[in-house]
Amino acid sequence: MQTNFSAAQLAEPHVADSEKILRKCVHCGFCTATCPTYVTLGNELDSPRGRIYLIKDMLENGRPADKEIVTHIDRCLSCLACMTTCPSGVNYMHLVDHARAHIQETYKRPLLDRMTRAMLAFVLPYPNRFRAALKLAGLGRPFIGLFERLPALKPVAAMLKLAPTSIPPASSLASPGTHAGKGARRGRVAILTGCAQSVLDPAINEATISLLTRLGVEVVVPEGEGCCGALVHHMGREDQALASARRNVDAWTPAIEQGGLDAIIITASGCGTTIKDYGFMLRLDPAYAEKAARVSALAKDVTEYLAALDLPEPVRKPGTVVAYHSACSMQHGQKVTRQPKELLAKAGFVVREPREGHLCCGSAGTYNILQPEISAKLRDRKVKNIEATGAEIVATGNIGCITQIASAAKLPVVHTIKLLDWAYGGPRP
Repeated sequence: MQTNFSAAQLAEPHVADSEKILRKCVHCGFCTATCPTYVTLGNELDSPRGRIYLIKDMLENGRPADKEIVTHIDRCLSCLACMTTCPSGVNYMHLVDHARAHIQETYKRPLLDRMTRAMLAFVLPYPNRFRAALKLAGLGRPFIGLFERLPALKPVAAMLKLAPTSIPPASSLASPGTHAGKGARRGRVAILTGCAQSVLDPAINEATISLLTRLGVEVVVPEGEGCCGALVHHMGREDQALASARRNVDAWTPAIEQGGLDAIIITASGCGTTIKDYGFMLRLDPAYAEKAARVSALAKDVTEYLAALDLPEPVRKPGTVVAYHSACSMQHGQKVTRQPKELLAKAGFVVREPREGHLCCGSAGTYNILQPEISAKLRDRKVKNIEATGAEIVATGNIGCITQIASAAKLPVVHTIKLLDWAYGGPRP
């Protein structure tokens, strides 16, 4: 794609990076076939190619975002299926991230939209606030029907629908400390306790720590780590996202330097995609660039790490038929595709893959709140394909997908690590 940025514009590093990305696009349109919003809506401007044209026009002319651009960028899930499909290597992720930051800086959203986004940014990344908000959700449930009839309040209705009716207690394993491996030491890792997942399903990290320590791996929960920053990053709130990244880099660096780490284990694939990008996100910060790149290099999805270990024979082989849903952030963001399926099969599960596995389930961080109608269409399409497999249970590696699919599926939906922990001697999920 030909670009016409001025020398002054290209002196700005974010614009220079985006210009390089834009020049790689050859207009081929392969991305349209795998884009969930284009497949759902049929609008060229709701495809990666269409959004690239809009972003190019906005950035090249140095103008503020307008309602049309915001509408189509907001509809993007950041599922990154387009990056898997693209033959030219267009880094759409970095381009749309830059566009969202530009929107945040230059566009004034309607009041209720601003309030909803500010509330999500204030609550979701902080476990104590999120837990308190979920407890209060019961007060709003009787008004879901009313909120759904008012377009500006549909995100509130979506939040209330997604909120669980009961909340598990916080896990003691999330507290800073070290969990020693049993038997001969096979490794030392840190684990991200995170934010939303630690509230919605703390048993995911409990199962991870339990399995890893039984395999002889020491697990460190560092002091001071928290939300990876993905939730606010995808809303264009770059300052808040980078502050989260710096905090986590500061938390993990002492563990790296004092005893070493073989990996930083991530059990929510959406977080994994972002943490693996810390090196890029903090590349312009001389105090953090090198440390962030080191953290990104160590970040691994838990299935990536387990696949690299020489695992023993499982304690039990359940034989359960499992539909494996590959989260977008897993298959497109991190390119982790075979490891979860191979681990499940080795552990004695019968793994089936749903049709259209490349299409997003509609969760996508806060997308199922901010774009509830498109999200529901994608969810229902995903659930139909999953249930057609005839599986007894659904396994996936991302808490957002678990919540989204479970809101409509008749099958139980669990994290992959819980099934692996069960097969290797842990409790039945």
